[in-house]
Amino acid sequence: MSRESLERHQVWLYLAVISLGLALGLQFPALAGLPDWVLWPVLGLLLFATFTQVPMEHLGRAFVDARFTRTLLIANFVLVPALVWLLVQFLPDDPVIRLAVAAVLLVPCTDWFISFTHLGRGDTARAIAASPLLLFAQILLLPLYLVVLFDGEVFADGLETGRLVGVFVGLIIVPLVLAAVLEHWAAGRAERGAIIARLGWLPVPLLALVVFLIAASQVQVVVQWFPAMGTVTAVFVAYLVITALAGRWLARRAGLGIPASRTLVFSLGTRNSFVVLPLALALPAGWEAAVVVIVLQSLVELLGMALYLRWVPARLLPDKP
Repeated sequence: MSRESLERHQVWLYLAVISLGLALGLQFPALAGLPDWVLWPVLGLLLFATFTQVPMEHLGRAFVDARFTRTLLIANFVLVPALVWLLVQFLPDDPVIRLAVAAVLLVPCTDWFISFTHLGRGDTARAIAASPLLLFAQILLLPLYLVVLFDGEVFADGLETGRLVGVFVGLIIVPLVLAAVLEHWAAGRAERGAIIARLGWLPVPLLALVVFLIAASQVQVVVQWFPAMGTVTAVFVAYLVITALAGRWLARRAGLGIPASRTLVFSLGTRNSFVVLPLALALPAGWEAAVVVIVLQSLVELLGMALYLRWVPARLLPDKP
């Protein structure tokens, strides 16, 4: 199996391991007490492997292509927050659900984005150049969005700040720095680049292991919040449809070519659940539903991307309009 084939069919792997995890969690309730130290190393390695696929050395190229970059930033950090605020109004009046949905939809993806842009006949070079900029921008802007646009005070009141900071540094900043150091080292020789390529195989199986562990340990939370998940799923589906249409409109307004327009659409459709998941796992008791919401968004997104791969190049943005 090629890496491209693995990425194209990864959603079925996740569905299988989540089903297995839920079944085991129901059969063995003791799994609900799964300690953090079982999950954190796997999640840390997942983020490290994912960050190695974000080519930091291409950051400068994003500023050269000013029109595309400007459109991409406006779409992700102006249009999307406004849309998310609107969609959140349709959710149950529960701060856990609303903040989890908002957090995961506000952060653009930097890894699946590149893969699906390539598979969907977008401009992969532009996607690679823009990914580091999107990553740094979301890390800076997410706290601001949660406080200004959403009920961030409720979020802050229940927060164990020291634990959250520790998780943010240990599971996001440290893997990001280590990935940047490895990329810089690998850039020195061609044979070292093979290490980065091999690490590119890890995100799919590691994410499968992460969602398996979450499903097995959070099955009671899934049962408790199951009635609300239908509305949450509908919001995620609506997000995918609206952003695709909005991306096409914005790309045309900006005068982008067809490949660049597809890249914009795939950027809006893919969200960075990898970055938000560790933060959700660090939340105190009573916020467990946030983890379920983020895993659910990943599954809806992957199913949506499977449809995007057919719809975007064939119907939404065909080569010959």
